[in-house]
Amino acid sequence: MIRRLNQRDDPACQNLLSKKPAENLFIIGDIENFGYEQDFQKLWGEFNEQDELIAILLKYRSNYICYAEQEFDAEGFAEIINNDPEFKELSGLEEMTEKILPYIKRPSLKTRTLYYAKCEKTMETTPDVSDVRLAKISDVPKIVALQDSISEFEPDSTRADGLRKGMQNGSSRTFYLERDGKIVSSASTTAENSKSAIVVGVCTDVNYTQRGFASLCMTKLCEELLSEGRMLCLFYDNPAAGSIYKRIGFEDIGKWMMHIFEPVHQKA
Repeated sequence: MIRRLNQRDDPACQNLLSKKPAENLFIIGDIENFGYEQDFQKLWGEFNEQDELIAILLKYRSNYICYAEQEFDAEGFAEIINNDPEFKELSGLEEMTEKILPYIKRPSLKTRTLYYAKCEKTMETTPDVSDVRLAKISDVPKIVALQDSISEFEPDSTRADGLRKGMQNGSSRTFYLERDGKIVSSASTTAENSKSAIVVGVCTDVNYTQRGFASLCMTKLCEELLSEGRMLCLFYDNPAAGSIYKRIGFEDIGKWMMHIFEPVHQKA
């Protein structure tokens, strides 16, 4: 049986999701931040014959994410998605999305596949990170300047505002390294929740690459979060970058899929 979830279902949700905090980072974070009764966020659950919650479907705005630890009613979840005119994206672990995709009736526009990795502990031998600093709001312009100078970073006029808001509400933090009076490398978190966080914004000034600076920032960030009992997760699509992360202590846990679909054309 599939039905809408509410606050009374939270213990069952947490019990299911907390078994895999890395895999469920987004669902856990969205529940902690927005609960079950928002207009832009809804959750459904599938219950077995013993009335045990076995699968969760989250809608956050136009994006759907699913998680289950066993076989689930993929067709039933797809029916909910198909009936939503706001639906634009299905994302999640490959083994989840591949079960729902055959039942989606909307034409697909594009798919992006990323490696998904987690870090539960750093390597036993870690470098000296005493020079790495935790950024303050006053450091945001320098961090944005660094990120804007990196060709791999897409232009984003909201970058500074997002960094400030994340620092203020505790959903993100940034560690950086200075050389010659300027920030030359940094690494950030986003979507922090009580159990995990996503690593983003790992970058180094092009004039200071190949010196291990990004690894120092990442190591400090990981040590800080892990000491708080939070697991680190990240996406990457470059195997070379993946090898760097694995030297710090990350391990692959699967592939994260993002399927973009054509929007429903509303009648005039």
